[in-house]
Amino acid sequence: MDFSSKLLENAVNEVSRLPGIGKRTALRLVLHLLKQPKENTKYLTEALTHLRNDVKSCKKCHNISDTVLCDICSNPKRNAEIVCVVEDIRDVMAIENTAQYRGLYHVLGGKISPIEGIGPQNLQIESLVEKVKEGEIKELIFALSSTMEGDTTNFYIYKQIEQYGITTSTIARGISVGDELEYADEVTLGRSIVNRIPFEQSIKG
Repeated sequence: MDFSSKLLENAVNEVSRLPGIGKRTALRLVLHLLKQPKENTKYLTEALTHLRNDVKSCKKCHNISDTVLCDICSNPKRNAEIVCVVEDIRDVMAIENTAQYRGLYHVLGGKISPIEGIGPQNLQIESLVEKVKEGEIKELIFALSSTMEGDTTNFYIYKQIEQYGITTSTIARGISVGDELEYADEVTLGRSIVNRIPFEQSIKG
């Protein structure tokens, strides 16, 4: 792709680093920004700068937050005895959109994947086990995607907390095997949460 401007080329190259965006899409986005008033670009750059500089990780659930404790963890109306284990913030958003779940979350920050070099030590698993040890959690809901990596992560966590005797469940398989939670429709995902099954049953299945 030939560029008439080095500045344009640099901008396109940077935008194309974003996931799912190729050079042609990046060029279209950059040209769109150039057509907008300079204030719009300023607002965008300021928003991204503030995001990078000021965003926090909730100290309790590891969700992305503006404050030390996210809005969900600091909400006294949420049921702190039930914790839903998810991969990242997109899954939290997907489940929240169902309006079917009133417990708390624990964001792992990924899934165990030896091929990608991601082991248990790279995820927020140890802090989850510590929560269980403290005795406040009565039920842990595994809501990772039903992929090999998701199932491996579920089983690893299950073995780490098995001795503490809490209830463990997994979302019902209304979600197709291999599907990511963020792409599931709200009705199906909501039913999967409500109709969750004991984790031991999912292992035997």
